[in-house]
Amino acid sequence: MSVLQQTTLFLSAPAKINLGLRVTGRRLDGYHTIETVMQKIGLCDELELRRGGKGIRLRCPNGTAPEDETNLVYRAADLFLRTMADRCAGPLSGVDIVLRKRIPVAAGLGGGSSDAAATLKGMQALTAVRCSEKELAAMGLRLGADVPFFLGEAPAARATGIGEILTPVAPLTNYTVVVVNPGFPVSTQWVYQTFALTVGKNKSKKKCFKKNTNNSDEKNRCCNEFPQSAVLRNDLESVTVVRYPEIGRLKNELRTHGAEMALMSGSGPSVFGLFARREDAESSYNVLRKRIKFTFMVAPLTRSEQGNVLTNANQLMDWGVVKR
Repeated sequence: MSVLQQTTLFLSAPAKINLGLRVTGRRLDGYHTIETVMQKIGLCDELELRRGGKGIRLRCPNGTAPEDETNLVYRAADLFLRTMADRCAGPLSGVDIVLRKRIPVAAGLGGGSSDAAATLKGMQALTAVRCSEKELAAMGLRLGADVPFFLGEAPAARATGIGEILTPVAPLTNYTVVVVNPGFPVSTQWVYQTFALTVGKNKSKKKCFKKNTNNSDEKNRCCNEFPQSAVLRNDLESVTVVRYPEIGRLKNELRTHGAEMALMSGSGPSVFGLFARREDAESSYNVLRKRIKFTFMVAPLTRSEQGNVLTNANQLMDWGVVKR
């Protein structure tokens, strides 16, 4: 992305799905360590950044996200300005930001983290500041564990640590993704805290990435195409589905419609199905969207499309944003 100084920027911020998630431990500071594969998908929020005025002004026209410092977009812009104040090529007293949300909030799809990453990259272009990938990643990690993934160029990556240690992997291909969000938020903090209590009572360790075997209860024919040849499992499902059984019902429904795999993403409650046949995905999408507002049919991203600065708003339709 160019760091030539701009006055108005349009950016796309894609969601992600977790192709399996294993909780591997807990650090002394309380954070859980994980192993997961994250894949960016063509469900995107849209951001517009404009120089001018004083301070940071954030608007979310559809009213689905806060417009103050509790929003990660606001915090990302503020953190960038404070961290890079001495490097700005010229005075920047303020920025106007418009965030058009399409990714459901608190959904396990990384929307807030992706918005923050796009904002950091946008602020870099808006201020013409040259900062390294390491510096951007450090700022991103202060905002959230998933932000460095969205700052990276890779469309898919294996994440370890608390999610910040990233190794690019081959992106998912030849599948259509149907994502269903049942319409209620789930607290990531609650999920991990409850998981810790559950593990404390049950010492057995679950495994997220099982080896392909003839005894697998999943369809092995699609597993060979997944990153790391993984059979998908999300440790956190065992916690979330107890309180929200709709998650389990949605998984079963996606499989009934022809999904070769169905899984909860992140800490939930969003569920996704991977369809080898597009016609099956379309049929599932058409059935589910009549009942559930936040139902999307998208493709996995296979190239970098995070936080790219576009010359005009119409170009967003060419950068992985699901067409309206």
